[in-house]
Amino acid sequence: MLLLPHMAVLVGRLLADPAVPTRAKVVLGATAAYLANPIDLIPDFIPFVGYLDDVIVVAIILDGLLNHLDRDLLLRHWPGDPQALEKSAAVARRLAAWVPSGIKAKVFGARRAA
Repeated sequence: MLLLPHMAVLVGRLLADPAVPTRAKVVLGATAAYLANPIDLIPDFIPFVGYLDDVIVVAIILDGLLNHLDRDLLLRHWPGDPQALEKSAAVARRLAAWVPSGIKAKVFGARRAA
């Protein structure tokens, strides 16, 4: 939950940056719309579990961004400590590990060269 303010700033900055691919902007916009929508896969009024779908969606998107966008671009827009982004990336990678890479590739496009 402490990550959400930084994620909101990151998303806003990425959406405004012309260097960010259109596909990534569409994914970010759709994610923001899903998170803002009161209708979820798991209703938010259910304690703890209600936010689980939101956390998983954010983890999948963060993991996808880190794998498909240039790290320097992300760090340029990240409002917090770069190590916080790296720690968040590690958590996101573990949460998103169950999502097949083919699905992420369809969402984000081709994986960036390492």
